Amino acid sequence: MTDFISQVPDIRAVLFDSGGVLMRPVGGRWNPRADFEETVSRHMPSITPERFAEAIAVGDRFLAEAAGTPDRDDYHRVLLGELGVRPAPELLAALRREVPPAVMLELYPDVLPTLAELKRRGIRLAVVSDAWPDLPELHEGLGIRGYFEVYAISAVLGREKPDPRMYHHASEGLGLDPAHCLFVDDTPALVTAALALGYEGRFLDREGTGSTVPSISSLRELSALV
Repeated sequence: MTDFISQVPDIRAVLFDSGGVLMRPVGGRWNPRADFEETVSRHMPSITPERFAEAIAVGDRFLAEAAGTPDRDDYHRVLLGELGVRPAPELLAALRREVPPAVMLELYPDVLPTLAELKRRGIRLAVVSDAWPDLPELHEGLGIRGYFEVYAISAVLGREKPDPRMYHHASEGLGLDPAHCLFVDDTPALVTAALALGYEGRFLDREGTGSTVPSISSLRELSALV
């Protein structure tokens, strides 16, 4: 744990990653969505859990190797192709249909108290996340959209962290220099990248894994900023 009062002076904004920092998937899996198997099984009931697991592993590799955040339909086509299922338009539409965010996602317990406290103290807030374009709508459904002034989303900007333009989109959108912004992420390397660009940064180490990157174990520690 670090001493924010002595080590992070004059911070006027906090830039948050989203997944793993603000919210997590119900059931523990980000991709595909938790209802993927149920939706596909309605079209082809004979698919076994083992085949679904194999297809999801192929999808994971596709996402890892993609140059940016791919189109959601393209991702689903990869999984369906591995399953031998025709990617009919109606099936693709069913896989991306809107559901209440709270059905699939949940906030970490420290999120709402922290956002409310930072907002009360006049700290400005933004999001810098490798995500699909509907992230603000997901946040709206979880009750946190109104806290954030700016979103830097990879699928919208056409680049991913640690591309400097992801971080700069957020700070410039707030009209602030990097030195006045603190970036929080659950991946140490992305915090290191922010530090190299002149931002303050903290690795959110909820599991206590340890890191040489300056870290916090809970978002509640951010209240010591102001």
